Amino acid sequence: MKEIKAIIRPFRLLNVTEALQNIEGLPGVTVSEIKGFGKSRAKNAKDKIVYELVEFIPRIKLEVVVADEMADEVVNIIQKNAHTGNTGDGKIFIVNVEDVVKIRTNERGKEAI
Repeated sequence: MKEIKAIIRPFRLLNVTEALQNIEGLPGVTVSEIKGFGKSRAKNAKDKIVYELVEFIPRIKLEVVVADEMADEVVNIIQKNAHTGNTGDGKIFIVNVEDVVKIRTNERGKEAI
């Protein structure tokens, strides 16, 4: 299993989530509003947020855990639909997941996602 975490621009969220919803068998997606900065430290960003003299940029974090065979498709869809070609488009992280436990049923592994 893989956990895919994507940091994207807020205005690309609708495009990305609509495309992800078309994947047969996708277990679900968690969406969070976040803020941070990259290599440029948000110095020239139009949408920056200043908090105690530190400049941040608002972003969206998507998280999804999928079977290994579905990971490439999910990553490709996020990449395609989040891309603008400009600095600050974001990042996608792919992490191995050892196990998953579904709280309601106590199922484990693939069946739990």
